[in-house]
Amino acid sequence: MKIHEYQAKEILQRYGVRVQGGQVAETVEEAVAAWRRLQEAGHELAVIKAQIHAGGRGKGGGVQLVRSEEEVREVAGAMLGRMLKTPQTGPEGQKVRKVFVAEGLDLDREFYVGVVLDRARACPVLMVSAEGGVEIEEVARERPEAILKLALDVDRGLQPFQARRAAFFLGLRGEEMKKAVPFLTGLVRAWLELDCSLAEINPLVVTRQGEVVALDAKMNFDGNALYRHPELAAMRDLHEEDPREVEASKYGLNYIALDGNIGCMVNGAGLAMATMDTIQLHGGRPANFLDVGGGADEQAITAAFRILLGDAQVKGILVNIFGGIMRCDVIARGVIAAARNVSLDRPLVVRLEGTNVEEGRRLLEESGLPLTPAASLDEAARLVCEAVHATA
Repeated sequence: MKIHEYQAKEILQRYGVRVQGGQVAETVEEAVAAWRRLQEAGHELAVIKAQIHAGGRGKGGGVQLVRSEEEVREVAGAMLGRMLKTPQTGPEGQKVRKVFVAEGLDLDREFYVGVVLDRARACPVLMVSAEGGVEIEEVARERPEAILKLALDVDRGLQPFQARRAAFFLGLRGEEMKKAVPFLTGLVRAWLELDCSLAEINPLVVTRQGEVVALDAKMNFDGNALYRHPELAAMRDLHEEDPREVEASKYGLNYIALDGNIGCMVNGAGLAMATMDTIQLHGGRPANFLDVGGGADEQAITAAFRILLGDAQVKGILVNIFGGIMRCDVIARGVIAAARNVSLDRPLVVRLEGTNVEEGRRLLEESGLPLTPAASLDEAARLVCEAVHATA
């Protein structure tokens, strides 16, 4: 689960991380009120940041400096309600529903700091780089020596000597280092205690006054651990998520939209990956990853069909089920019920194998539905690709 910048800053502040102050606003008048409060605190410069779940906001005009109430009204008015396009939103962009009116800072240097899970090392790592304000992937690709990676002990967190080493790598000395050590320690503690998958500050800045501040903040959380953090789950912004993914989550379905035209419904992540690969081998393009899991009932299967058919780019559907925990006859009944309830109007290929497979196949054959059975994954992928190409 992702959250907005202003929410991440609220969280990090509780862990002793110095963040750029500001206030979130959903209307122009709220933005003006936030600006006035900054002025009362002695700030003559502010920055208005669009709050969407995507990076590269500055490149799309989603981060702008303001120096007067008139500019605040103009910028906030133009930003709120706008479809902001960045390198991470895709061509359609993302609607801006909130802006963060933040204090302007006198910047001296910019750095990158992040905590991520290193799957190769099987542990979290703290990554720091003196090249902040740019995409860390680009730095890693072109100048890997510019990044320091420190493996973290999940029980002990960031050790003082590691924090000092990271600060030294960034070129911080004296008072700056003293401020950076608790800053980095708090960031790592937040990552560990809140079941994060990512905690990133890009850029971390040092001001001309010697303050170490998180100018931006990005935090993602493991969705499987949200039951332990109801306060984090309450921060979820459904507007920022694909409506189909939101609908799928209500039924315990794992759904990810892709850019193809063949809808896939499979049980098991590995089988789903194999199914998508086989579709591509036969010249097709999968429109989604949809794993119904091992405990889906007829209601969940019907919901899955509605989600697939709700995607206008889907021109055909492939159901590929291996009945281990999930029985093939249950899947067959779900498919039949769903196809009748949602007015199936696209080619449907069904491949069943495993527990109660003969009963499942019998139910499909006697259903009278316009579906095509398949005996193997390869045959199923070939048949659905041929059907989609024939209707193109």
